[in-house]
Amino acid sequence: MSGKAVHGSAIIADGTGRFSLETIAVDPPAAGEVRVAMAAAGVCHTDHASLRWPGPLVMGHEGAGHVEAIGAGVTGLEIDQPVLLNWAIPCGHCHQCKHGATALCERTHELDVPQLGNSRAHPGATRWRGQPIERSFHLGTFAQHTLVRAEAVTPLPSGLPLELACILGCAVMTGVGSAVNVAAVAPGDTVAVLGCGGVGLNVIQGARIAGARSIIAIDHMPSRLQRACELGATHTLLPHAGDDDHVQLVAEVRALADGRGVDHAFEATGVPALAFLPLRLARNGGNALQVSGAHGPATLELTDLFWNKRYLAPLYGNCVPARDFPRLFEWIAEGKLELAALVSHRYPLEALDRAFDDMLQGCSTKGVLRIA
Repeated sequence: MSGKAVHGSAIIADGTGRFSLETIAVDPPAAGEVRVAMAAAGVCHTDHASLRWPGPLVMGHEGAGHVEAIGAGVTGLEIDQPVLLNWAIPCGHCHQCKHGATALCERTHELDVPQLGNSRAHPGATRWRGQPIERSFHLGTFAQHTLVRAEAVTPLPSGLPLELACILGCAVMTGVGSAVNVAAVAPGDTVAVLGCGGVGLNVIQGARIAGARSIIAIDHMPSRLQRACELGATHTLLPHAGDDDHVQLVAEVRALADGRGVDHAFEATGVPALAFLPLRLARNGGNALQVSGAHGPATLELTDLFWNKRYLAPLYGNCVPARDFPRLFEWIAEGKLELAALVSHRYPLEALDRAFDDMLQGCSTKGVLRIA
């Protein structure tokens, strides 16, 4: 390691639900590490959930920026190169990585840099008030600078705006990957997507790219349904007030899907009570997927699992960075995958409170923090 630490602004959560804009110090990279000057970061429901994680914590897990410094042994990167950050950082050697499930890497936490000084000889790569500080998902993208393992970094094509590219590393990958990699939507299939926020809209895009003949978008906000149509939905449904048991919604989905239910039904609302609703929307032998990462108790009627229905809760669209990110870049270049229509709001770093409010109220489909 050589060079000096850089100082910059970062949003830090204290673990009690509060956050503030602070100054952190970020060391130069050691072997196998890269320091990135962040340009933009996506705002996700998971970031809001991180307000209650043990703090202090540099927030943010979705982002893009430029390579600022490169540690020994790192190849394939250049200074000032635009890069995407990937929060599911693979080691490449554990059981899961060897079997192609890199998003489920068993050593991600063990290899993090550094967890309160435990994995490096020098004291802390990222410091606040003189003490080492954790970073959300080992990234901490709500900051002007971050230090990450080289495996978290993917070079971006030139010309792709970073305030759009920054959402590829979570919302886009999760949604598109869930449709293409996990459900394996095929030409002619029918799909229902419950919730048309950042992840749900990308499930719709993935289903469209895969050739689904019918994509039913379901959301309680007409503006989101309009965006869903722009991105590939063929039908929209607005849930009816008072339909708490979802009988009417299930009937409407079945009516649009040959009377039997869809081949693939996705939950992307983040509402625990809706986690198992896709089982009622899917046909016999169909797929029901919970892709929002919803937390909390939910009630399941076991008979909803009958008739060979498959219930899946995939992580990160089964992302394999070396396979999936180049494919996303190709689809963007070909005009198949839309990013600009996803980003509805842009904010300065100091306006995270407003970004959270817009997201929680359903006013934004995807918000982005402009950092540089």
